[in-house]
Amino acid sequence: MKEIITSSQNRFIKLAASLKEKKFRDELGLFSIEGVRLVEEAAQANWSVEACVYITGAEEDQRVHDVLLLLQSKNCRMIEVSAAIYGKITEVKQPQGIMAIMKKREYRLIDCLANVEKPLLVVLDEVQDPGNVGTIIRTAVAAGCTGVILTKGCSDVFAAKAVRASMGSLFYVPIFEGLSQDEVINSLDKYDIRILVTSLEDSTIYFRTDFNQSVAVVFGNEGNGVSRKLLEVAIERLHIPLLGNVESLNVAASAAVILYEAVRQRQ
Repeated sequence: MKEIITSSQNRFIKLAASLKEKKFRDELGLFSIEGVRLVEEAAQANWSVEACVYITGAEEDQRVHDVLLLLQSKNCRMIEVSAAIYGKITEVKQPQGIMAIMKKREYRLIDCLANVEKPLLVVLDEVQDPGNVGTIIRTAVAAGCTGVILTKGCSDVFAAKAVRASMGSLFYVPIFEGLSQDEVINSLDKYDIRILVTSLEDSTIYFRTDFNQSVAVVFGNEGNGVSRKLLEVAIERLHIPLLGNVESLNVAASAAVILYEAVRQRQ
């Protein structure tokens, strides 16, 4: 059964608006996603959709109509609002008029690695651009990675720009947030997962590296690269050859190149 909210001072509207800020996403254990495509992904994935907010008349679009019916069948809270009220909670300049409020999910590495013969993990080490974080998560899912680990200092994976860049892929891969470098090192060592890092110093060309084993590939900060602590414990350092007059590749592009070399070797 749908609700109609007509006041911007409504408690739920204030909650939805607060999710624009990381501190409230963390406190509430919630985040928001916008747009028909992302809400479709959320409705079809095995995630908890707390509520769906949509603009009056949005259901006249067939895709919106279908996803609303799907969410209703899952007993999701359905909330209809005016365009003016929706404007209070959206972060999109030209919104499609549909939003889902999602419950965050927590994973344990032991569960992630259960029954996986040769884990392929991605570690993002203080990657600060949310677009890069979301894009790498999307690539990690496409490449069949076992999980994605984000160290402290990374952009919030549940920030609107990161969620959009992931195109809903975050619903399909375990993500571990906010680990220190020491925690990453100790966790990977516990499960005998070899650490590979991207680096221009004392490194080998990426396609000469053996990815056909349990590995975690570390991609570093856009300006500073991989932190010294992870560099020092890495089993191997690897780089992508740059044949033209460029200083470096974007970290998301680098991740795509290297992860698909892992795919090639594993097939």
